[in-house]
Amino acid sequence: MPRIAAIAASVVVVAGLAGLAGYTMFGGNDDRFADCRTSTVAGGAGAIGGPFTLVNQDGETVTDADVITGPSLLYFGYTFCPDICPFDNVRNAEAVDILKEMGHEVTPIFISIDPDRDTPEVMKNYVNYMHEDMIGLTGTPEQVKAASQAYRTFYQKQPSEDEFYLVDHSTFTYLVFPEHGFVEFFRRDLTGQQLAEQVACFVEHA
Repeated sequence: MPRIAAIAASVVVVAGLAGLAGYTMFGGNDDRFADCRTSTVAGGAGAIGGPFTLVNQDGETVTDADVITGPSLLYFGYTFCPDICPFDNVRNAEAVDILKEMGHEVTPIFISIDPDRDTPEVMKNYVNYMHEDMIGLTGTPEQVKAASQAYRTFYQKQPSEDEFYLVDHSTFTYLVFPEHGFVEFFRRDLTGQQLAEQVACFVEHA
């Protein structure tokens, strides 16, 4: 498939995340993260996130409690994504390094929405290239669907006659804490520095 067609197909998903329309505020006056928030979400922060069971890059079955052991940046995508996913994962990795320089340990997590191609071995090669601390998660189609639904993400495989298909998907990054769950989502137009500064606010208020 020509490169320009791949790019055009991927860009379709930049603007959308199913379920994040019809905005309401995250929380009330007792929201500890009120000074950090730049986004709103329908139903409040509690409407996004939840338990999941997936398979990590070492082939081990893990739950959300196993991988979200501290502040974490979650991103849903796939390793065969031609441009958007690599860019976003690199940006997230850059933010994690900046946060470390600021004294904050934040883990980047990459969840595949293409389990047919993204085996644990593929995920391991990918995340090792992206960042030494990045956790790669895949699983059965049912496990991946459940995790995606918990975070209200969208993905859809495009029709193809071969294995070189594309997957349309939403492109937000989620900040999650083990004790607070989901607290914020970030759009892909932020730089690594901007993302790090926004995440730092939440970490310092946690």
